[in-house]
Amino acid sequence: MRFMRFGPSILFLRTPHPEAVSEGIKKIFGVEPMPTDRAIKESSEFETLLFVTAEWQKETIPPKEGFLIRDSAHSVLAGIINNDLPIEKVHVESTIIFLRVPEKVDEALRILSEELNGEIMSLRDALDEGEAKDTVIAVTRKRLSCPLGPEEVEGAVLVREHFLSVYRRLSIDAPLLLLKLMPEWNEITIKLYDTDRRYEENIARLMMVLEDLDFGFVIGEGWDWDYPRPFMRVPVYKLKLLTWEDPVRVKFFLKGLEYRGYNRLCDIDVFVEGKKIDWIKLGKFDSKFELAKAAREELEKHLNEDVKKRLYEIEAKLLGKTTKEPKAS
Repeated sequence: MRFMRFGPSILFLRTPHPEAVSEGIKKIFGVEPMPTDRAIKESSEFETLLFVTAEWQKETIPPKEGFLIRDSAHSVLAGIINNDLPIEKVHVESTIIFLRVPEKVDEALRILSEELNGEIMSLRDALDEGEAKDTVIAVTRKRLSCPLGPEEVEGAVLVREHFLSVYRRLSIDAPLLLLKLMPEWNEITIKLYDTDRRYEENIARLMMVLEDLDFGFVIGEGWDWDYPRPFMRVPVYKLKLLTWEDPVRVKFFLKGLEYRGYNRLCDIDVFVEGKKIDWIKLGKFDSKFELAKAAREELEKHLNEDVKKRLYEIEAKLLGKTTKEPKAS
């Protein structure tokens, strides 16, 4: 589970020749300008946002358009310098660290500001007031494997410290923060069984979904035996998950991995305090096939496209034939 990640690097290029610099960026990096909000939302960890402005501007308020370059800031700056673009000055924005909390955002912001001696404000204000050596902690309830736009950030803390020291403290203190916000977590056990013993592929599918949906922390995994009938012993892969999610919701999504159409790929059971969650508790469905179809459709709505593609590739091998890749949503 990812509860913390970096945002993109943001650079402001000050120049008396904004049109020439913009044209140079297009040629060097093969990109086109896009609306700022879209650039921010589509950016990922360690990528670079470039904003070209007049040389006299000092504010670090992004203009309406910018460039999203899917490379690190030092590589981008090297490309700009080596191509001798007419840049007078470069302003570097504060480093952004995204922090995910399940609930109680206001309390999380208060604790962060007290622990790190920071100031609570909106993300836009934090980026405007922050300097290059400052750190902005952006708090969201959305999972960090998804694109994050400004609208998903519910508050920020501006910390007047270098990001390395802030990140080191957060990597240690953030789990304690989560425990303060949610002292009671759910510990669930997931058991996976496949009659054809294709455990490597099915375990890979299970882990991909748990990771992409940010369902929790895996605190234990290994092999065990199950007894579906007297004197019948079968091997099962067992995983323990610490999560803030509703166990019934976890069970519903994992039901989408058991079948592809009417082809059964594996059995996945979910236990809470030693009691198995029965499929009839997942909703009003006439059959397991109907439930699995609904679960699969909902599961694919929440997975990113790369994960869906990998999932389809593994399932093609399990089914012994080529399947169509999912359509981009």
